[in-house]
Amino acid sequence: MSRKQRLSADDWLNAGLKALAASGPQALKAEPLARALDTTKGSFYWHFEDVPRYRQDLLNFWRDASAKIPSRPSEKSEAVAQLHKIMKDGFGDDPATEAAMRSWATSDPDAAATIAELDSARLDHLGELLRQLGVTNRDLALSLYSAKVGMSVLDKGTRNDDALASLVDMVLALR
Repeated sequence: MSRKQRLSADDWLNAGLKALAASGPQALKAEPLARALDTTKGSFYWHFEDVPRYRQDLLNFWRDASAKIPSRPSEKSEAVAQLHKIMKDGFGDDPATEAAMRSWATSDPDAAATIAELDSARLDHLGELLRQLGVTNRDLALSLYSAKVGMSVLDKGTRNDDALASLVDMVLALR
């Protein structure tokens, strides 16, 4: 008979991200997470003091994983390519998880602060890319980012990709 492998805190946090994306923040409780992982609540409390602490750790875990901002390109052509890639693919996050985080942020101040911190870093990066390309109006970085976030809640597919690519082209035509 084989023993079950002991779960790590990261296992619980990854399970929380999946639960959040599937069912929202109400799924972030010890018992349903334990059921999903086929283990006991005792394992949860081994790693986390309580559910509020778990939720804070989950926000930090997601923020750290999502805060990967690409390095600033040295060539303008690379900056254009990076801008198009960000607008098409985002910053590498799972769209369902990010949408769930944004939804959670409407009712939880800690989630809202996490989203605000991440948005600020991403906006700064987009602003730097645009400045490198000769576009100095910071509002255009906000417009691009807002369009990307907004498109993520609309229909998925090439229609959105094409619209975002056109928006980038229009912004770059302003230089």
